[in-house]
Amino acid sequence: MVEYFRDLPCYRLTLACGDSVLIALQGAQVLSWVSQGRERLFLSPNNKFDGHTPIRGGVPICFPQFNQRGPLPRHGFVRTMDWEAQDRVESPNIAFQDFSCVTQTHTLVHWEYHFEAQFRVEIEPGQLNLTLRVVNNDANMFQFSGALHTYLAVDDIALTQLHGLEGLPEWDAVEDVHSIAPESLHFDGEFDRVYYAGDNALHLQDGSSLLQIAQSPSWAHTVVWNPGPEKSAQLPDLPDDGFAHMLCVEAAQVFETVHLEPQEEWEGWQRLRVVS
Repeated sequence: MVEYFRDLPCYRLTLACGDSVLIALQGAQVLSWVSQGRERLFLSPNNKFDGHTPIRGGVPICFPQFNQRGPLPRHGFVRTMDWEAQDRVESPNIAFQDFSCVTQTHTLVHWEYHFEAQFRVEIEPGQLNLTLRVVNNDANMFQFSGALHTYLAVDDIALTQLHGLEGLPEWDAVEDVHSIAPESLHFDGEFDRVYYAGDNALHLQDGSSLLQIAQSPSWAHTVVWNPGPEKSAQLPDLPDDGFAHMLCVEAAQVFETVHLEPQEEWEGWQRLRVVS
């Protein structure tokens, strides 16, 4: 059943334990995930919520381009498209909602290929599973990049730590420096780094809260981003102190593109699980 959030049509899934997730038809974007009584995602109050402007926060789907690494609109175009709600299953302890979008006249203006994107949002007690599937419906091979651009809510970024990337290749986009990730990440000022994804799950320590973050091997990279105070003040859709209450940990494809032959499919997922 459709409900409305700030005039945006949305779908909500709710479990018997009280966990819930809210997904907008715009971009099939997850706007809220409440687990164990706490909101786990950051959503900026400064968004326009006008149905076509990109929404900052939640989990935007970036496809078929990551950021400005190509000729397409920043982060691609599906995050501003209206997706269609598909299959839905609800039970006391697990529920999912499927969404899809396909090539339209305006997408062909930017990208000449025929595609279908499918997105499944699934919740279990203490866990959110997000799965993106891309199908090549074109007569030609195409390539793409992208991300699940997840904005995690934190109480205080200065006291937040991210563990699990130790020893992995790291590119600091702020300083344009390549190095190796340390044992844990701390955040003081603008932070924008890309890591070659490892085999281990990450752990976000936010005060007494611990969140586990995992992604499929089909996402080659993990992006960690926080705008810091100066950039936060420059972003009109983010409060000046917005940086202090969020950290993006993204399952992503940044440096190398995914190649899909006609009728081939690709699937990538991210899983968030509350540990404590």
